[in-house]
Amino acid sequence: MKWHQRETQDVLRELNTSEDGLSPQTAADRLAHYGLNRLTEEDKISKWSILLHQFTNPLAYILVIVAIITLILQEYKDAGIILAAVLIRALIGFSQELKAEKSIRALKAIMVPRALVVRDGHEIEIDSAQLVPGDIVLLSSGVRVPADLRLFMAQELKIDEAMLTGESIPVEKITSSLELEHLTPGDQRNLAFMGTAVTTGRGRGVVVETGARTVLGGIAQEVKGVELTQAPLLQKFEAFAKRIGLVALSAAIALFLLGILVKEPVKEMFMTAVAATVATIPEGLPIVVTVALAIGVARMTRQRAIIRKLPAVETLGSTTVICTDKTGTLTKNEMTVKIAYDGEQFFDVTGTGYDSKGEFQHQGSPVNLKDNPALTQVLRIGLLCNESHLEPKGETYSVQGDPTEGALIVSAMKAGLDPEVEKERHPILAMLPFESELGYMATLHDIEGQRFIFIKGAAEKLLDRCTICMVGDGRMGSAFQEAANHLARDGLRVLALAFKAVSPDKNTLTHQDLEADVVLAGLQAMVDPPRPEAIEAIAGCKAAGIRVVMITGDYPVTAAAVASTLGIASTSPEVLTGQDLEAMSDNELYDRVQEVSIFARVAPHHKLRITRQLMRHGEIVAVTGDGVNDAPALKAAHIGVAMGRTGTDVAKEAADMVVVDDNFATIFKAVEEGRIIFDNIRKVTVYLLPPGIAAISSILVTVSLGLPMPYLPAQLLWVNLVTNALTDISLACEPGEPGVVSRPPRHPQEGLLSWVLVERALLVGLLIGGGVLYKSMYSLDQGLSLEKSRTIAFTTMVFFQLFQAWNSRSEGRSLFRLNPFSNPFLFLSMVAATLAQLGVIYLPGLTWLFRTEPIAPQEWLRIAAMSLTVIVLVEVHKLLRRQKPRGVVKSGS
Repeated sequence: MKWHQRETQDVLRELNTSEDGLSPQTAADRLAHYGLNRLTEEDKISKWSILLHQFTNPLAYILVIVAIITLILQEYKDAGIILAAVLIRALIGFSQELKAEKSIRALKAIMVPRALVVRDGHEIEIDSAQLVPGDIVLLSSGVRVPADLRLFMAQELKIDEAMLTGESIPVEKITSSLELEHLTPGDQRNLAFMGTAVTTGRGRGVVVETGARTVLGGIAQEVKGVELTQAPLLQKFEAFAKRIGLVALSAAIALFLLGILVKEPVKEMFMTAVAATVATIPEGLPIVVTVALAIGVARMTRQRAIIRKLPAVETLGSTTVICTDKTGTLTKNEMTVKIAYDGEQFFDVTGTGYDSKGEFQHQGSPVNLKDNPALTQVLRIGLLCNESHLEPKGETYSVQGDPTEGALIVSAMKAGLDPEVEKERHPILAMLPFESELGYMATLHDIEGQRFIFIKGAAEKLLDRCTICMVGDGRMGSAFQEAANHLARDGLRVLALAFKAVSPDKNTLTHQDLEADVVLAGLQAMVDPPRPEAIEAIAGCKAAGIRVVMITGDYPVTAAAVASTLGIASTSPEVLTGQDLEAMSDNELYDRVQEVSIFARVAPHHKLRITRQLMRHGEIVAVTGDGVNDAPALKAAHIGVAMGRTGTDVAKEAADMVVVDDNFATIFKAVEEGRIIFDNIRKVTVYLLPPGIAAISSILVTVSLGLPMPYLPAQLLWVNLVTNALTDISLACEPGEPGVVSRPPRHPQEGLLSWVLVERALLVGLLIGGGVLYKSMYSLDQGLSLEKSRTIAFTTMVFFQLFQAWNSRSEGRSLFRLNPFSNPFLFLSMVAATLAQLGVIYLPGLTWLFRTEPIAPQEWLRIAAMSLTVIVLVEVHKLLRRQKPRGVVKSGS
C-alpha cells in the first residue's frame, strides 16, 4: 500500500479503525492474524556451529590431508603435531568469532520496548510487540517510533531518521497526502517509521505496518536474503591450494611410476612419493595465514576495531573501492554554524560540533561584539528564539532538542553570550512554535524595559516578511537574497534571524503581529562538519589508489558540498539521486558507477544496487555505514564495516568489522594493516614453495639416472620441520615495507602469488634442487659413505632454506637495504633451526633416528658457500625486476 498517497480518512477506513483506536478484542484478533511487532531475527549461531565452521575451509583441508599422509608414513609424532595445529587454528578462530559475536549482539537497541496507544478512547501504555495495524499511537519528544505510522496529527513534529535514511537534519512531519510516485522513505513526510526518534513536538498516527512489513523489517529481510561474498583471500587461497594439490599429486604419481620403470622397490618408491608430496605441499602455510590474520586482528583491536571474521582484516588491504555513508561516518553528525552575515560583512565561525571553543572572525581577525551590534542581535535572536538546550558531555555538549537550534546556541556561546544569563535576563513571555508550512518560529521577550519579538526561520520563508534591515540605510536590497543563495549552493543550511519592536505592555503573540515592520538582523549558515581525520584518511585512500564513493540519504547539494570538502570529488561533481536510480536499469547503472562518486537521497535498496554493480566491474568493494539502510550492502560487499558508537544493530550484525570509535581513519589504518598481512602471507608462500620444487626435481633426476636418492623420506620431513616450524611464522611478523599504503591496490584477478614471485620460487627451487644434487654426487665421488653424502645433501637444503628466509623478507627491496634486527623473531628462529640441525648431525640418538653422520669443518664451509648462492640469485632477480617496466598485472597462482 502506498500509504503516503492516501488521505487520513481513507487510511482509517482501509484499516477499519478510528481516532479512538481499536477495541481490546479487535486488537487481540489482529495480533493473532499479523503476529508480534518484531523484526525477524537471523538464527543465532550456536557455539558448536561456530566451532565446526572453523574446519570447513581450505586452511583446515590442507592440514588434514597432510596429517593423513604422515599417518600413512607412520610418522605419528608429525601427524600429532599437524592435527594439533588444526585444533589450535580452530580454537583461535572459534575464540575470535565467538568474542566478536557477543560484542555485536550486546549492542542491540533498535526495537522500542513500550508504546503509548489509544484503545477504546483511552490512552494506555503497552508492549510495542503487541501493536497491530489500526492501532493509534501517540508520539512525543524523546520517544522512538514503535511501528510504521501514517500521521494524522503533527504539532511541530520533527523526527530524526538518520539511522534509516542517512539524513542528518530531523524531518519536519506533515499530515496531508503526497501525490508523487517513487518517493524514498526520507521524502514520505506524512509517515513515521519504526526505530526513528522524535526530536521535538507531538504527533498521532495510525499503525499501517508492523514487524517484518515495516521499512525497517523489509531491510532486515533483505539483509537475511543477501548471499555472503567469500573473502578475496580465501578465494585466492582456495585456488592456490587446488593448484598445489594437483601439482603435488601429479609429481608423486610421476615419481612413483618412474621408480617402478627403473625397477626400484615398490614400497620404497611409494614412501618416497608420499614424502615428496609432503615436501611439495606447504603445510605450514595454513598456520601462517591464521597467525598473520590473528596478528592483524590483535593490532586492529588495539586500534578500536572489532574483527568478526579473520579474513576481513586482509580484505580491506585488497580493496579498490570504499562506499561510505556521510552522516556520522565522514561527518560528525553535529550541526555547526560556519558563517554569519549582517548584510554588509561575512563572519567566519571557527570550531566544530557542540563545542563552545571557537570564535568569530572577519578576514582572519577576531571580532568584538561591541563593535558589531547587528551581529550581536543575530546571535541573541538565535539563542533566545529557541526551544532546545545543551547538556554537558565531557568537554563538549549534547543537544536536547533540535540539532539546528543547538548549533545556534553554540554559536552564541562562541561569541561570549551566556545562555543561562541571557534567558534569565530576557525570558520568553510568549511563543509561536515552529510550523513547517510557515517556516518560522517567534518568541516575545523583554529587553531592557522594551518588548521585542524575535523570529528565526528558513531564509526562503523569512526574507519576504522583512521590510528593513539593521545595516546601511535600512532598506532591504538584494544582498541578503544573494548571500542566502550563495551559502545554500555551498551546501549550508541558511537561517534568517529577524526582530520587531512592540509596545511595552504586550504579553501575547499572534501571526498577525509579524505582518509588518519586521527588521532583518542577518543570517546564520550551518553544516554538519566533516571529520578532520576523515579528510586525511580520504587523501590517504587516493594515494593508495582506492576510490571513495559517498552514498547518502542527504540532499544532493549538501552531499556535493561535503564531498568536495572531503576531497572525494571536484568542486562541481556529478550527483545521482535516488529518483535517478529508480529510472535506471541495472545495466544503465553499471555503465555509470565507475564515473559517479556521489549518490544522494537514496533508498536502502539503492546502496545494495550500487555495490553490486561495482562488484560486477571486478572491484573489491568495502562498504561502510551505521544505519539500517546500510545493512544489505554491508552484507553483500566483500567487507562490511559498521560504526560501533552510532551504528544500528542491523548494520553491526551484517558487517564483517565494527569500528568502535566511528572513525573513518581507523578504516584507513585497516587498509594498511591488510596490505601488510597479505604481503607477509606472500613472503611465507614464496619461502615455503622452493623446498617442494627442489625435492621433486632432485628425486626425479636421481631416479631417472639410477643414482641413490640424496635424502631419505624422514630427512625430507625433517627439512620441512626444522626450516618451517618457526621461520615461516616469524616471516608473518615482518613489519610493513615503506610505501605499502601508497602503492596501487592489487589487481582483483591477481592470485595469491604474482607471476614474478612464481618465477622466483621456481628459480630458487631449481637452484636448491641442483645444489643438493651436486653436493650429493660430489660427496659420493669423493668416496664418502651414502649416509654422509645424504647428511651433507639435506643439510645443504636446510641452509639453502634458511638463507632464503632472509631473501623472503621483501618482494622487491634488496636484502642489504633491510634492517637485520627489525624482525628479531626471524633471527632467533634461524638460530634455533641451526641448533636443531646440529643436533640431528651430532647427537647420538638423533643420528640413529635420521641415519646421519658427523660432517667435517671443511664440508661446513662448502655447504655455506653453496647455500649463499641463493642470495646472489634472488638479488639479481630483484634487480632485473626493479629495472623492468611494469606492464599490465597478470594473475598468478
